[in-house]
Amino acid sequence: MQKSLDVKLERILADASCRDFILADAKDADMAYGLAAPGRSPEYHAGEARFRTLEEYRQQMREIVAQGLVDIMLMSASTNEILTIRERLFDNSPVTPAVRANDTTDIWLAGGTGRYPSQPSLPFRTATIDHIMCGKVECAPEERRLGADLGLYSITFNNDAQLDRQSLEAYKEFRLEAERKGFRHFLEVFNPNAPAEKPADLGRFIADHIVRALAGVTSRGRPLFLKIPYHGPAAMEALARYDPTLVPGILGGAAGTTLDAFHMLWEAKKYGARVALYGRKINNAEHQLTFVKYLRAVADDQIEPAEAVRAYHNDLAKLGIRPHRPLEEDLQRTETAFAYGERGSGGAGRGRSPSASSAPPKTASGPGSSQEEPDFRSMTPAEKARWNLERWKRILG
Repeated sequence: MQKSLDVKLERILADASCRDFILADAKDADMAYGLAAPGRSPEYHAGEARFRTLEEYRQQMREIVAQGLVDIMLMSASTNEILTIRERLFDNSPVTPAVRANDTTDIWLAGGTGRYPSQPSLPFRTATIDHIMCGKVECAPEERRLGADLGLYSITFNNDAQLDRQSLEAYKEFRLEAERKGFRHFLEVFNPNAPAEKPADLGRFIADHIVRALAGVTSRGRPLFLKIPYHGPAAMEALARYDPTLVPGILGGAAGTTLDAFHMLWEAKKYGARVALYGRKINNAEHQLTFVKYLRAVADDQIEPAEAVRAYHNDLAKLGIRPHRPLEEDLQRTETAFAYGERGSGGAGRGRSPSASSAPPKTASGPGSSQEEPDFRSMTPAEKARWNLERWKRILG
């Protein structure tokens, strides 16, 4: 069956003004969190660490694939073996199966108490391309379509020449093997998790590293699209304009409010993003199928973010499901974390309304100012865009 991912990518690459949008459910968290990966069980009680089972997690994947509103289902290699290779879940579906092809040390979060997230990321791959494609160590040519032929490859640059070179060498090795075996990939780049020196502008830092790293890669070895943190309109627009063959996408980050999820996708698309991969935002939703329905409606320009939140709450009421937050709080904007080991500040009663972002952030007085630059992690997308605009005004006069 023809996959919606392939159709949309072809149209996006052929026409820069194309409004198609690719949506992925990232349910690969079992390669990061351990027992907590499937999310909290609806049967939990206050103070109890009770989580869904792995089978319940996989059942959610089956239901979302059957719904047919996402374009990609991202999984671990072990889940891919069950759903793609054994059950043939994707054979008659427009949804494309994909697998996390590497698990760098900054996503080793088992138990949530380890020191790995605070140490500089190191490259590592548990899954092999052959195991992803056919479920065993070596695939015959005719077996390479049994499993997934698409994988996520992740890099975290830390502004350290030795470590970043090591990460790029590992990526090069992966790319060459993938090209030989007909395995496609998309590239995920996280914020630095333990930088040798903190970049002043994370959006620029990530974009520069991506385009520099891919400048020496020909089309056969390039990623289909990118998955990066959303650092505001200016950063996204600059990357989207730079090279139309680099299709930019955003990662969801911490769960946050429902408005966080819908608004970030809406704004990122406005400034050039054409892909969104949401994991925790979908997995922590009160009703995942209904959440995805409105996420797709926002992605397809059918509804505005705030209206989608209200409609989502209305549907929850019809289903008899109590929302995590009252509607007024779920219409707040909050800070969103963009790495597996980070947590957003958003919670009930701690949100930031859209109008609250009107206060200008603190800025340095000029390009050569000795004053400290703002903490970009605590700024809203609107504040980041305004800061960058004022910075360029100061530079250009």
